[in-house]
Amino acid sequence: MSQATLHDLYRPLGHNGPRVSPLGLGTVKLGRDQGVKYPNGFQIPDDDEARMLLKLARDLGINLIDTAPAYGRSEERLGPLLRGQRQDWVIVSKVGEEFSDGQSRHDFSAAHTRFSVERSLKRLETDYIDLVLVHSDGNDLAILNDSEVYPTLAALKREGKIGGFGFSGKTVDGGLKALEQGDCAMVTYNLNERNEKAVIDYASEHGKAILVKKALASGHACLSPGVDPVRASFELLFEHPGVASAIVGTINPLHLAHNVATVAKVLRKH
Repeated sequence: MSQATLHDLYRPLGHNGPRVSPLGLGTVKLGRDQGVKYPNGFQIPDDDEARMLLKLARDLGINLIDTAPAYGRSEERLGPLLRGQRQDWVIVSKVGEEFSDGQSRHDFSAAHTRFSVERSLKRLETDYIDLVLVHSDGNDLAILNDSEVYPTLAALKREGKIGGFGFSGKTVDGGLKALEQGDCAMVTYNLNERNEKAVIDYASEHGKAILVKKALASGHACLSPGVDPVRASFELLFEHPGVASAIVGTINPLHLAHNVATVAKVLRKH
């Protein structure tokens, strides 16, 4: 039996956004193994392993890739790894959070926002990034109301350096506020955490984009015996028309193929 793919299941990233696969590849594990909240340790893949993972993702129909300056060396590795393939990928990166010496720090100033995007363009070896999200420190409303990060991203969009901008936050109020002026919100939504559903509802009503992080959160013990937690998670996500794509950061090829097959089954059932 042939491997299921997502090639025919793309959907728009918001009203005016590019068409993306319903599953996106998160790349924190390509660049950082410190201070990450995973239950098990892992080894950062070498270039050959990373190249094979990216090729598998594309063969399975994934065209959305998620990175960030806070993901250690992720961006600077992706530049060479994706050389000659720019037209094949929708790239999402972030601003606002830096990670060095095992510590995160945040800077939402206009100067740092512009510096960060310009640096990401160089690292990724591209002249535009499809979507740039603000990496919140949890003070969502303060960032949106009191910093220059959103006006600066709006200017970078007008300049053609980014295709769209939005917010990866931690609160409902922040997500709603972010979508008033931005193009996309990245929200946590899974079997255990559903309080940001209001943000997805708003996006669906207003033609804005939603990306989901932590879609496969650990802690599925509440499920009945015999229930596949991966399938149950994706059924929850994709029963909502506002969800464009779920970002999953696996570096295990078997897990990636299983996730793709499960999403394909869920979406073809709808």
